[in-house]
Amino acid sequence: MIAQRAAAVQTAPWKIELRRAVTGVAELLRLLDLDPAELDPPPREDPRFPLRVPLSYVRRMRRGDPRDPLLLQVLPTAAEQAEMAGFVPDPLAERSHNPRPGVIHKYRARVLLLVTGACAVHCRYCFRRHFPYGDNALAGPALEAALAYLAEDSSIREVILSGGDPLAAADGHLARLLEALEAIPHLVRLRVHTRLPVVLPARLDESLAALLGNTRFATTVVLHANHPNEVDDELARGVRLLRETGIHVLNQSVLLARVNDDAAILAELSERLFAAGVLPYYLHLLDPVAGAHHFAVAEGRARALYRELQAALPGYLVPRLVRELPGRPAKTLIAP
Repeated sequence: MIAQRAAAVQTAPWKIELRRAVTGVAELLRLLDLDPAELDPPPREDPRFPLRVPLSYVRRMRRGDPRDPLLLQVLPTAAEQAEMAGFVPDPLAERSHNPRPGVIHKYRARVLLLVTGACAVHCRYCFRRHFPYGDNALAGPALEAALAYLAEDSSIREVILSGGDPLAAADGHLARLLEALEAIPHLVRLRVHTRLPVVLPARLDESLAALLGNTRFATTVVLHANHPNEVDDELARGVRLLRETGIHVLNQSVLLARVNDDAAILAELSERLFAAGVLPYYLHLLDPVAGAHHFAVAEGRARALYRELQAALPGYLVPRLVRELPGRPAKTLIAP
């Protein structure tokens, strides 16, 4: 039984790190020796989507550099408060594909489960930053209803664990969920979409690798790294644990202004990912979520960057450039 395989008693190191995450702008700037008066746009707390970032991620930021690409992804600023036409709370119209609490069903043969609304990090460009997680808690009767939804539709072949971040859930909770999913015979593939190991590499421990690697599913873990400075030796060690159990590991990135909108940075990201055992998969154009307009990169600029990447890298290291549009049967391929 999978539930019996989950790790047990003592508190895992990653949970301790998660509890110690930085949750205040002043604390983060102090750790980085930054003066808030020198930042443009100025930092500004947002109680609706507060700062949250693990210390393991902060340690990879450059001290004294207000333009550090990792800092820019997590620091709330006044730019988020500006309203911009076309940037909306639900940019992918997920509420219209939300047939049960905790279930998103947009594409044929695959369904996404919102395992938890929790994340280890609050990325300022997050397309679900306004999502009503309170209405989508996947527990108790809601979980039973979600499982029944999957069981009743034999066309569903793949289940995607998402959130929040599914790996913010404890191993025991994941074990019980996987055991229930294994009981649905027409499910054959499992996918886990997660940024947590990138910001908190300790999450990829032997317990998790054993849990994900010992199911009957063909399993893929899709990481979310945007910049080469996010890919370090600790992440590579965790990826190795996953791959040793037969799990495929891919990466998807978001193209972000001032963070990674540079062909040399994107090429280095692909090189570091591949060296760590991760295959580049998607490079997403920004989902137009309210509060994130300042991260947007124009499609024409994205195409030009893609052509530079093609010239710099072998084809298998060039992620597909895509955009997700509401109502489409799949992601829209921008390039190649």
